[in-house]
Amino acid sequence: MSDISKALPEDTATAEPAQADRRRRAGGRGADRSRKPSSGKYLNLVNNMPKTELLSADALEDIHNASLTILEEIGMDILLPEARERMKAAGADVTPGTERVRFDRGLILELVASAPSTFTLHARNPVRNVNIGANNLVFAQIASAPFVADRDGGRRTGNQEDYRKLVKLAQSYDVVHLTGGYPVEPVDIHASVRHLDCLSDLVKLTDKAFHCYSLGKQRNVDGIEIARIGRGISMEQMEQEPSLFTIINSSSPLRLDGPMLQGIIEMSSRNQVVVITPFTLAGAMAPVTIAGALVQQNAEALCGIAFTQMVRRGAPVMYGGFTSNVDMKTGAPAFGTPEYMKAVIAGGQLARRYGVPYRTSNTNAANTLDAQAAYESALSLWALTQGGGNFIMHAAGWTEGGLTASFEKFILDVDLLQMVAEFLTPLDVSPDALALDAVRDVGPGGHFFGTPHTLARYENAFYSPILSDWRNFESWTEAGRPTTYDHANRIYKETLARYERPPLDPAVEEELDAFVARRKAEGGVATDF
Repeated sequence: MSDISKALPEDTATAEPAQADRRRRAGGRGADRSRKPSSGKYLNLVNNMPKTELLSADALEDIHNASLTILEEIGMDILLPEARERMKAAGADVTPGTERVRFDRGLILELVASAPSTFTLHARNPVRNVNIGANNLVFAQIASAPFVADRDGGRRTGNQEDYRKLVKLAQSYDVVHLTGGYPVEPVDIHASVRHLDCLSDLVKLTDKAFHCYSLGKQRNVDGIEIARIGRGISMEQMEQEPSLFTIINSSSPLRLDGPMLQGIIEMSSRNQVVVITPFTLAGAMAPVTIAGALVQQNAEALCGIAFTQMVRRGAPVMYGGFTSNVDMKTGAPAFGTPEYMKAVIAGGQLARRYGVPYRTSNTNAANTLDAQAAYESALSLWALTQGGGNFIMHAAGWTEGGLTASFEKFILDVDLLQMVAEFLTPLDVSPDALALDAVRDVGPGGHFFGTPHTLARYENAFYSPILSDWRNFESWTEAGRPTTYDHANRIYKETLARYERPPLDPAVEEELDAFVARRKAEGGVATDF
């Protein structure tokens, strides 16, 4: 006899409704929240839902044309002389003796049109390759937080131990398709060699694709080499199969600085992935209106995308949107707001207009794991799903407006991401799923708990949340009234205890260690401290 049939009352149809409900809920699906997700279930997500269109066709064109007017009439400050030279050679108008560059709209549109609409980002484990663009949906872990937190240790400065734990968590869940940047900045490693240790850990502790920071040419060069070694391939193959990505943030308003421009040159010239992301907070670094902020976002994004194509036609690039608003009382960034949702959806329309994959983010501004953390993230995820986001940064672990990587928030986000993935799974309407035979068997007034149709499917019939506690009030009280925070704290520790390092060819690891040791002996990269 199955567990579910043993749990049924003898006559559910005649039991008191409240009693029957409590009997069904007493143990329930919330009893096993630490179950490891089945391998491969959440790889290669596709969002075939119709995309929400916030902007009318005319409004979309108004933003498009206003953005091109900015690039033509106002221009961008381009802070790297080499980049200005490349832009001038491509036909841009470089004002002599200044950093200002203006762009003809025809030049911009011609260059943007050469960017690929889809491409694959390759991981050292081919199962972990991710398809970017079209209706594909890819989730990346939180990146670049200066602080880390859990309930036991509180909020603290980033360090290598917590960095490695967060990387291990990212490896442990298939719905986190790749790591972003460093989930937390490990400041106990000197800045001159930090990238060498961190990228080496990403190769060893995960088999997923990863990111390198554009903070000077040498870090890009080292990152490309570490990714190449990790995959065990030649540089020629690396250029045929993009295996590394970088985020390029404009210095809003209307500036691209030297390290970012150098990052585009190094990455695009080798056919690696560049994600152009203006940081346009309405009321601070962008106009206070969302429409005005979107115009500026679009101008900065188009400039960066066009420059990648000046460096190498056909180089993979994404359109990044990060427009939100600030709290006008304090100036603090606000996330998961209605304004953010509008900007995310409109950004998706703009990216689709140019045929470029769309990067956005799962955000919130909560300071702890509370209702605000959940509803702001849920609203962000709703907007980016409806808006057609392809590449979602900070998808798991982001809190405090990105200042803190939270272990418990990571688990909450994984649960949310898996729910999104389940929601996007097409509804099965096959003859078997329509269940006419089961309805005939039960007839009017019965129940479906013990039917063969139910017993064959009940274990995997519905999504089993990681954190939801579906016990009745009495059972929950007897268990000590655990909260979502309690469950998330326990589960992240259980997940780390189960972690298994993915296989790595010993020859690859030896080559990687030798490269890191050599670069450290050479001093890594120059710093000012």
